[in-house]
Amino acid sequence: MGIYESLGLRKVINASGKMTALGASAVTDKIAEAVKNATQDYVEIDQLIEYAGTVIAEHTGAEDGCPTSSAAAGIAISTAAVIAGKKLSLIEKMPNSDGLKNEIIIQKGHQVHFGGSIDQMIRLGGGKVIEVGNANKVEVDHIQEAISDKTAAIFYVKSHHAVQKGMVSVEKMIEIAQKHAIPFIIDAAAEEDFKKYIKMGADIAVYSGGKALEGPTSGFICGKKELMEACRKQYKGVGRAMKVGKENITGLITALNEYPFKEDHVEVQIERMTSLCNSLNEIEGLSCSIKQDEAGRAIYRAQIEVNPAKAGIDAESLLHKLESGNPAIYLRHHYVNIGILSVDPRPLLEGQETIIANEIKRILAEVK
Repeated sequence: MGIYESLGLRKVINASGKMTALGASAVTDKIAEAVKNATQDYVEIDQLIEYAGTVIAEHTGAEDGCPTSSAAAGIAISTAAVIAGKKLSLIEKMPNSDGLKNEIIIQKGHQVHFGGSIDQMIRLGGGKVIEVGNANKVEVDHIQEAISDKTAAIFYVKSHHAVQKGMVSVEKMIEIAQKHAIPFIIDAAAEEDFKKYIKMGADIAVYSGGKALEGPTSGFICGKKELMEACRKQYKGVGRAMKVGKENITGLITALNEYPFKEDHVEVQIERMTSLCNSLNEIEGLSCSIKQDEAGRAIYRAQIEVNPAKAGIDAESLLHKLESGNPAIYLRHHYVNIGILSVDPRPLLEGQETIIANEIKRILAEVK
């Protein structure tokens, strides 16, 4: 019996992905042991945070880094850092940034909700969001014309949640930011390459510690030294309400040190999802195929298309029945409105793809 079942909670099969609502990632034994040991000892937190910054820098190629409680906290702290800097009187004012250079430019198609809204995370850090362009079309002129003497940063969201077409590229956004000497911040929460955006010239990059990294609930910021020092200073202000504990910082450090040796196991992903698709394609009304992640990451999911006329149930009802069962099975459902569900192989424990296929078969047999 798992720890959560022992608490009287339902067992969960996570086929949705590294989702915060499902606990993000299951960590390795080495990371779990580091977290355990950290909880049973003491440390000067400021020293630990500063040390974590050096580890983050080592693994990202950045000048420095700052651990956070999550990528969302990283957005708020980064925003506060570019507005308040290292000046304590301003840090203690945040998120009240009246009279300061506080405007954060973002493309309209990047104003997304990930369980919380990008807009709110920026506002928590004192930023005034300046949304430019249209939901499916933003041009360079939209961004350049929004720049003023109140602009504190240009913000980019690299995520499957964001609109994937019609946006100004990250390369062009960095070029604009550099041309105008404005800090460029990128939210790369679920990205797998921790060096890419620093190499491209980003001043600040924000990542989740519990997604691609598969560490404990945490996040990290990396970038220019001056800005990272300002980020750490925000723990005397808004960052205090988002503080990350000694155990999660230690787990984050351990996960970062393990990451260079981590393999994608793409072949295993494809093999497991092929087996699932072969099983589901035997069922009338279901069509299953393997699709690569829409943001281009090395993730290969099984995409299940549900034909309600033939299956006897629509995708949304099937999803509800899966989530209501015991174990509760959570599939990726970003396109459920058009009859598509997906299975993400990364968080699945051994043999769980078979459990998913059998449960879908059982549900469809009942409704026919």
